[in-house]
Amino acid sequence: MNQKTKTVVGVGIFTAIVVVLQLLGSFIKFGTFSVSLVLIPIVVGAAIYGIGAGAWLGLAFGVTVLLSGDAAPFMAVSPVGTIITVLLKGALAGLCAGAVYKLLEEKNTWAATICAAITAPVVNTGTFLLGCIAFFMPTINQWAQAAGMENAGKFMIVGLVGLNFIFELAVNLVLSTVIVRIIKIGKKENK
Repeated sequence: MNQKTKTVVGVGIFTAIVVVLQLLGSFIKFGTFSVSLVLIPIVVGAAIYGIGAGAWLGLAFGVTVLLSGDAAPFMAVSPVGTIITVLLKGALAGLCAGAVYKLLEEKNTWAATICAAITAPVVNTGTFLLGCIAFFMPTINQWAQAAGMENAGKFMIVGLVGLNFIFELAVNLVLSTVIVRIIKIGKKENK
């Protein structure tokens, strides 16, 4: 099997894993939204197959979030803002994780993996928060007041992303040793 075929098959398998994990993860909720377990295969896929694969896997994550109904509270407020935010946060998380991995890979695979595993949830959550600011602030202000918080920024951090982000970051960091091994196996088989 030639290299191009191996890459297409590998990215296809990782895409399927992303879709299944997002659908299963939609049942695990910390706070308002489900936890993104898919960040792990996005990081691994980006490390093995490159930055473009990371962006693709992140985009597949975003599409699955939209199709699963997980973004329904935001879709009711602004469908366009929701689609832009959800697709962008996924694609950027994969793209940036892949770029960080590629930048550090030759120096230290372990450090590259840890940094990529940190980058994915930071970019995913950060882009979500920026999307909230850009498209949903009047509604978020209302949600904050309904929750008894006068500060919408505090509500966004505590109510919308706090526990989810901590869980996603912790899972990525705890599983980093496993991720490194998978990446090394994938890189050897990909040669």
